Amino acid sequence: MATGKLNIAFGYYRLSNEEAKDAKKFRDESSSISNQRMVVERYCRQNNITLVREFKDDGWSGGNFDRPDFQAMMRELERGKVNTVITKDLSRLGRDMRESSYYAEQFFPEHGIHYIAINDNFDSERDNVMAPFQFAMNEVYLRDGSRKVKEVLKAKRESGQYCACPPYGYKKNPRDKNLLVPDEETAPIVQRIFDRAAQGDSARKIALDLAADGVIPPLKYRVLYRDDFSDKGAARASDIWNYTTVKRILKNRVYLGDTLLGKSKKVSVKSKMKVALPKDQWVVTPETHEPLVSQEVFERAQANLGRGTRNYQQYDHVRKSMFSGLVVCEKCGHSLCSCGTVYKGEREKYWYLSCTKHRKDIANPCEGVRIRYTDLLEIVRTDLNLLIDLTDEEVKEVTDAAVRQVTSEDVFKARQEKLKRSKDRLAAIDKIITKLYNDNAAGKLSDDRLDKMVGEFQEEASQLTLTVAELDVEDVGKAEEEKFRCFFQIAKQYSHIETLDRDILTAFIDRIVIGERTFPDGHVKATRPGVPFSQKVQIYYKFVGDLNKSPERELGGMNSNQSEGLVFLHLNETDFIDDVDKASGEI
Repeated sequence: MATGKLNIAFGYYRLSNEEAKDAKKFRDESSSISNQRMVVERYCRQNNITLVREFKDDGWSGGNFDRPDFQAMMRELERGKVNTVITKDLSRLGRDMRESSYYAEQFFPEHGIHYIAINDNFDSERDNVMAPFQFAMNEVYLRDGSRKVKEVLKAKRESGQYCACPPYGYKKNPRDKNLLVPDEETAPIVQRIFDRAAQGDSARKIALDLAADGVIPPLKYRVLYRDDFSDKGAARASDIWNYTTVKRILKNRVYLGDTLLGKSKKVSVKSKMKVALPKDQWVVTPETHEPLVSQEVFERAQANLGRGTRNYQQYDHVRKSMFSGLVVCEKCGHSLCSCGTVYKGEREKYWYLSCTKHRKDIANPCEGVRIRYTDLLEIVRTDLNLLIDLTDEEVKEVTDAAVRQVTSEDVFKARQEKLKRSKDRLAAIDKIITKLYNDNAAGKLSDDRLDKMVGEFQEEASQLTLTVAELDVEDVGKAEEEKFRCFFQIAKQYSHIETLDRDILTAFIDRIVIGERTFPDGHVKATRPGVPFSQKVQIYYKFVGDLNKSPERELGGMNSNQSEGLVFLHLNETDFIDDVDKASGEI
């Protein structure tokens, strides 16, 4: 950049939102943009300097230099026509000690730019003995301000005040900006999303239907009707609903009336980057505002979320399995889906649930398991009725047995060991993520690679956090007892189940694991038609898991191996194997 005589200059002014609030609170206008302009203009008149242009960043923190007008000023300085920059004091240039010192004492002098901070008596063309202390004190102010803001936000969160941008479906209460009230325009949309998810529609299908109906997506709604966005920010708003947006809404407990804040934090006072916090550090305050959905609808939506439970009822030629997303293969963990054929008009007899990875056209296919659909229906219905019919005394016996099991010395030691491993891994992940950011700042790691690696570690950390929350319980026995209370509270809503439906399944069951068939001679395949076989069916119930692990638990009408907690149903092989070539092949 060219140098020249000190006769023309740029004026630069900056004021953060926090400083503006403090000035208003204490009736102190000394840092306002207008005051900065007055000080700079007076200095220019006294020193015969022509102020050719002003740059101002109103509402921008001094913690970083990614400010629009500061960057615009730097581009103008590169043209070399102006070689002087004047600010009221050093803090207006910035409060980051390292970067402020770099610009004032290195960048500007090296590029022939004369920098003056009037009130701090700083002149880049003179020796500035006190400059290091001045830069340091400006950063102290930055850190102290950040600390005060965090303390205020923490106090508000813990008292249940909603100190964040209101979520889609809500708006700030006009009489109290820290409280949420339903938004009459968008609250019905949120309720529609939950109702559809509770009925089994996928997030993708819900998003497509909302887009087809012309419903404005959340970000676009904020841009058009609620918040002030920059042109760059507004350009990011799409007119199309994304299924990830639907999922984000369905997972948010704010729609139950709870305030949930503090899920992430900045990596440092100088960075905009945020990292996710463990779930046990989130601030959750229940019942702070009017809920948009009931607990029952919310839980049913969660049960169906991600399970691909699309409603195929309109297709007569498709078998309508109610177990979609609930039944998995013991060998590979993949879901079981409907398959089978039709022979002489008979559909039910040849309807199976089979492992989705049992295919020849994929790498490393599973050997696969399958079970007749009607047999699984009867197993689940029978087991549910056995649980529903338990007397209060029998419920207490089952609960007490479970409590004794989880509080046994061996189980306690295993829990503590797993808890320690999970916490150690979480601590290690925190250190790894910190190092990744440092490597990225040093140029050793690209932004794309950083995002990918941090995303993977954060996903692992989320799972570990759930594990820690489940294991880190002071009174394990009491927690187990509470789980059984919740489960049997659901069971008492039913008297007897004659016919299973999807709502009953999702209310009671978390997942069902199907094992392979075993035959009397130890083979896994029948050597001849009509050979009886047994098959493992493990039912994991909501809250309580596999109830068959309890030694007092007996399943009438079925053979059970209680020492291993496995339920076996003796089935008879049908003529399906012999007749499959003669069938029509319709699915």
